[in-house]
Amino acid sequence: MFYKNQQIVTIYGLFYIGDRQSDLDNSFVLPSYLRTDAAIYYRRDRLKAAINVRNLFDVTYQNYSFGRLFNQVGDPLTVVGSLSWEF
Repeated sequence: MFYKNQQIVTIYGLFYIGDRQSDLDNSFVLPSYLRTDAAIYYRRDRLKAAINVRNLFDVTYQNYSFGRLFNQVGDPLTVVGSLSWEF
């Protein structure tokens, strides 16, 4: 979704990853997951400000796997803020 109100922009993103095989033998499956991200941006003249949120609902998910013994868990709720001034 995308909303714009003069200098304020809000963006929402849904990322769905389906079930997938996690090794070459197809011996087990990594489960599907739905991750939600959000961002809000503000711009006025030369000032820019932003807040980005990844994994908004703090869903536990597995990014990838190197066989049965190592499954990489995805990042938890992450918030990043930025502020910039253009010269």
